[in-house]
Amino acid sequence: MRAEFPPFRLGKVLATSFTATLTERRCDPVEHIPVPHRLLDWLAVSGLAVDSVTPAQLALARELRESIHAAATAAALHEDLPEPAVQVINGCSAQGRASAVLTADGRRRWQLSPGSRLEDALGVIAADAIEIVSGERDGTLALCASPTCQAAFFDTSQSRTRRWCEMNTCGNRMKKARFNANRSRTPRP
Repeated sequence: MRAEFPPFRLGKVLATSFTATLTERRCDPVEHIPVPHRLLDWLAVSGLAVDSVTPAQLALARELRESIHAAATAAALHEDLPEPAVQVINGCSAQGRASAVLTADGRRRWQLSPGSRLEDALGVIAADAIEIVSGERDGTLALCASPTCQAAFFDTSQSRTRRWCEMNTCGNRMKKARFNANRSRTPRP
């Protein structure tokens, strides 16, 4: 029987969804892929299913995740990208073997072949990170306004003024805290 794990935060952008497998980075971090089978679960729900993940491959996946987070954070802050992060992202991208396929609705998606390895899935994630960090995709990298989260996310809203990585989590938590703070300042009759 598998242990209970926190739910995944799945967004529309693969690379930043992957970085969200570690949440609450500025407080008490919550690891969403603590064991290899949990990474298998995330890959499956993200359309990148592979057959197995070893503990060493889990470590590689986490290294890629942290490299993407570091590069995305630097890009959001308009800083130079950290060279070690760039090397990890480029290395993972080069090792992957996946095919870009065109869907019936005219979108591109990645397809792994049967028997694909974890490195193939990580290559897709790294390629997605390269696309958003380099500015090739329409949107803007930003950091969550929650002081406990500060996750990098890709803002594709029309105004590019989104403040939260996820409205369902960080946004609602911050709105609730603001409501409670205002309520406690209001004199009661």
